[in-house]
Amino acid sequence: MVRSSDDGVAVDSAGVKGFLLAPTKGAQQGLVLTHGAGGNCSSPLLLAVARAFHAAGFAVLRCDLPFRQDRRSGPPLPGKSATDRAGLKSAVEFLRPHAPSAVYLGGHSYGGRQASMLAAEAPDLAAGLLLLSYPLHPPTKPQDLRVDHFPKLQTPALFVHGAADPFGSIAEMERAIALIPAARRMIPIEGAGHDLARGRLDLAPIVAALVETVGRRQARAGA
Repeated sequence: MVRSSDDGVAVDSAGVKGFLLAPTKGAQQGLVLTHGAGGNCSSPLLLAVARAFHAAGFAVLRCDLPFRQDRRSGPPLPGKSATDRAGLKSAVEFLRPHAPSAVYLGGHSYGGRQASMLAAEAPDLAAGLLLLSYPLHPPTKPQDLRVDHFPKLQTPALFVHGAADPFGSIAEMERAIALIPAARRMIPIEGAGHDLARGRLDLAPIVAALVETVGRRQARAGA
């Protein structure tokens, strides 16, 4: 870690690159956040979400996926998504010492999709998922649903989705997340598109909803 600012200390360690907002004294929970196919970890949306969770007492790591570490611009390369999931796994392990109670994993669009696929592969990796603008299908191909891994998800998931998102309508999203056997919830954002108004929205209910969604699984497990 080298450079610091109000939005975190720069991290460049074992393939993990991004910014860490250190937890407040005594904090026990953490969140790894990553970006979409066209962005990086300093996008306005990720900055806003990171600030909101940090204000609630979380350690927050915003990280660049491996494809973005290797390329300054351009989308992920076809067939390389497993490398991005491996990078996310490394980010979770990096953050774990800062968040001994629970590490949540989240991302915007492509990053959220990879986070959910990773959780389906490794159900004990993260306590819960924060999926911002999940890219359910390409905007012009509603038949090409990206849900094959949903029935395998055992990790509680909170979806935050714009009502005007061309990658999936609210109705389409509701049908899709019904495939998930774990605790799940969706928060629609009226008037927002795929960028979720660049984070200019009330994020406090989203922080609370993620913790509550995970808590429902824990309550059932203890019943």
